[in-house]
Amino acid sequence: MATTQLNLAAVRNIGIMAHIDAGKTTTTERILYYTGVSHKVGEVHDGTTAMDYLPEEREHGITITSAATTCVWALDGVAHTVNIIDTPGHIDFTAEVERCLRVLDGAVAVFDGVAGVEPQSETVWRQADRYGLPRICFVNKLDRVGADFARCVDMIAERLGATPLVLQLPIGAEAGFRGVVDLLRMRALVWPADTAPGEAYDDVAVPEELVEQALHWRERLLETLAERDVQLMDFYLRDIEPTEEQIHQVVLVLTAGAIGETVTPVLCGTAFKNKGVQPLLDAVVRYLPSPLDVLPAEGHVPGDPAAVVIRDTSDDVPTSALAFKVMSDPHLGKLTFLRVYSGRIRTGAPLLNAAKGHKERIGKIYRMHADQREEIASAGAGDIVAVMGLKRTTTGETLCDPAAPVLLESVEFPDPVIQVSVEPRSRGDQEKLATALQRLAEEDPSFRVRTDAETGQTVLGGMGELHLEVLTHRMRREFGVAANVGRPQVAYRETLRRAAEVEYTHRKQTGGKGQFARVRIRVEPLPGGGDHEFVDRVTGGRVPREFVPSVDEGCRQAMRLGALAGYGLTGVRVTLLDGSAHSEDSSELAFRTAAFQAFREAAAQASPVLLEPVMDVEVTTPEDHMGDVIGDLNARRGRVRSMVDRYGAKAVSALVPLTEMFGYVGDLRGRTSGRADYTMRFDSYAEVPESVAAAVVAQA
Repeated sequence: MATTQLNLAAVRNIGIMAHIDAGKTTTTERILYYTGVSHKVGEVHDGTTAMDYLPEEREHGITITSAATTCVWALDGVAHTVNIIDTPGHIDFTAEVERCLRVLDGAVAVFDGVAGVEPQSETVWRQADRYGLPRICFVNKLDRVGADFARCVDMIAERLGATPLVLQLPIGAEAGFRGVVDLLRMRALVWPADTAPGEAYDDVAVPEELVEQALHWRERLLETLAERDVQLMDFYLRDIEPTEEQIHQVVLVLTAGAIGETVTPVLCGTAFKNKGVQPLLDAVVRYLPSPLDVLPAEGHVPGDPAAVVIRDTSDDVPTSALAFKVMSDPHLGKLTFLRVYSGRIRTGAPLLNAAKGHKERIGKIYRMHADQREEIASAGAGDIVAVMGLKRTTTGETLCDPAAPVLLESVEFPDPVIQVSVEPRSRGDQEKLATALQRLAEEDPSFRVRTDAETGQTVLGGMGELHLEVLTHRMRREFGVAANVGRPQVAYRETLRRAAEVEYTHRKQTGGKGQFARVRIRVEPLPGGGDHEFVDRVTGGRVPREFVPSVDEGCRQAMRLGALAGYGLTGVRVTLLDGSAHSEDSSELAFRTAAFQAFREAAAQASPVLLEPVMDVEVTTPEDHMGDVIGDLNARRGRVRSMVDRYGAKAVSALVPLTEMFGYVGDLRGRTSGRADYTMRFDSYAEVPESVAAAVVAQA
């Protein structure tokens, strides 16, 4: 069994992120080949990739679940350990990206050289912004017809708000693409025409026809750096040429945002044709930070958010680790993926789950390569590993030294926007269904399971049709559940239009101790959005302090039941104005019941309305079909926001209610003879028109 003691300065924890079909998994597969992890290149179109190992991934040809692997890349005689997480590019699985970016130190953003910055590119970029991750951009697929490197660079600046630092220029275009110009060294890296995987490039002089263009881009590169670095500014003004190592150092500092300014190195190539991957690996180890270069982990003492705790990235301090993913292995059972921030975890060692306050014991520890694994005896600060034996730990929870508890920042996941009902076909499937849903919900925090109180049906909630389709397929394949799945339904919500005030007295006498509670509450829309806010305005102890939380809980229970059609209420502020209690008959149950009934009455008087999820839809269509596309979007209650040129076609952006988007892919293909495609992502909730709302309420 291996025992690992990593040189943290030579460790990189990175994610590969992109819009669907930008070539992210293909890039990862080439990285694994060039680093010697795999000896045969897997291809997405053949279903032979190492990182997309689920049958559903190979069937659809897309990444569905994040996969972790470790490889080694040597630069300047130093072997660097690179922990890589390949993340999904489809919007339905964006929660996978969220939880992975939370524990990484840097990322490679892959862009399609033809399409440039696409909608999901923007989504994952904003997610990386949220965690302050340094990034490298890799403009891929430059061998395709319509590829335009300069336009992609402009889109990175305009649509992502980044400062692109172009380090390479393409040599040749489309089918003639054969290499890149390294603007730091002013050398050309040229691959043979039919490059086999693993084949080296030729390091030659810059082609004469590209010298002027390369000098222009190098000048832009040095200007960008000089504006942000005092020493390079001095060199620039005195017309002194900085050394290659000096430029590397400034790029590293600026990529990490160490002085508040950030730049994003941009490289280019075509992973499928095996061009540009080795320089990308050089850039990863050269410009993305090690665990020692990022800020130490920060948390707080459990139960005391004001007591801040800092954990240095070291094996010699108390242990802290974050569980960011749970996976069911068919042979090993439950595997929990951890990012170790400090200290060292060992097989058999006890740890405290700081979120739940109970002890866990580490079973076996594995270094993962997609669905393959290598058992190790221990793992230290900066490591990303999977462990067996954790019984109650779920995604986003902290494991730490029991003698030095700390609670790290968790991971937040969006609420489902779509749901389906599911029923077992036989009594024997009932128990298997419950087990399957529990396991799948443990793995995927954006997948929710509930039981409809009125119909008794099991309702599954997810982020899109494909999300739920994949999960129900896994339910049948992995757990052998025979079940009937209903048609997709939109996950509506409810809110209030105006304020209402109600006083309610709960009084019940049963012969023994009775129940008494009186509350007066006001409900109103919550300014600025949000889910729920509770305000206590009672003075003089008219509602005893120990019963105030019960009032809040009673109101929350009523919110979950809705006021119109059984959908949960959101965006509501509840203010407790007054009340009274009885010295003998008042209890938590009495106040909870009074608040529940008071809220129900107040909500009914506060003009409740139905809300529906609205999607940001972008359709790319040939110009001669644009009229049909826009007309169809308008018929679906869509609101067109913009129309822009996009590589020989038109990109139409619109906001469309999700309920109108079911079956859209078939309709779009029919209207455009299969020449258009679209992407969509959740944008916001909006009020449902009265005519539509009436039908939804009647059906509910």
